[in-house]
Amino acid sequence: MAELWLPYISALVVGLLGGVHCVGMCGGIVSALTFGLPEHERNRFASLLPYQIAYNTGRICSYAVAGAIMGGIGMLLTDLMPIHLAQRILLGIAGIFMVLLGLYLAGWWTLLSRVELAGSYLWKRIEPFGRKLLPVRTPGQALRIGIVWGWFPCGLVYSMLINAIAAGNMLSGAGMMLAFGLGTLPNLMLMGMMAGAASKFTRSPLTRKVAGAMVMLFGLITLWRAI
Repeated sequence: MAELWLPYISALVVGLLGGVHCVGMCGGIVSALTFGLPEHERNRFASLLPYQIAYNTGRICSYAVAGAIMGGIGMLLTDLMPIHLAQRILLGIAGIFMVLLGLYLAGWWTLLSRVELAGSYLWKRIEPFGRKLLPVRTPGQALRIGIVWGWFPCGLVYSMLINAIAAGNMLSGAGMMLAFGLGTLPNLMLMGMMAGAASKFTRSPLTRKVAGAMVMLFGLITLWRAI
């Protein structure tokens, strides 16, 4: 039973640990969205909260949709070969990408930054839809902006989408990305509510290295499961 929940728990923890990356990648977006609100709303906690919830709900929904797509791809792959072999191959790929993600978060090897560059081509086509929704004046607009934001090129997200392929079906893939998105929520909500104030803790090199090492450990566990 515990093994059944392990992929979702891993995705949640990776989302939490990935907060050190979210500060750098999405901090500018969070700040811009917050400062774009009317002054009387961005300076009040109660007024700001609905917008932050809407932004992040849209973002996480996009993650879940992408996870369902990747899980569907995994399901197709399992139909092309014996299921046990397919699962081992997919788990092996997921473990490798998680190790790469740990190296990326810690700043030891930035290979995944090249994956982000590849995703930027898709982002160029999606980003104009979000620009049309600015400036944000209602939580409904914030939700739609969040849906667009969810497709922002990010090595952290892309590595977790590889893990969603290993889930083997659309529902499990969506569930993994939902768990990951919930893991990223505390850091991005905090940044939004602080109007972009940087966290010294998440920016410290030691924090990044510890977080990266822990994600690498999850990757090694995944590789061990694939053997």
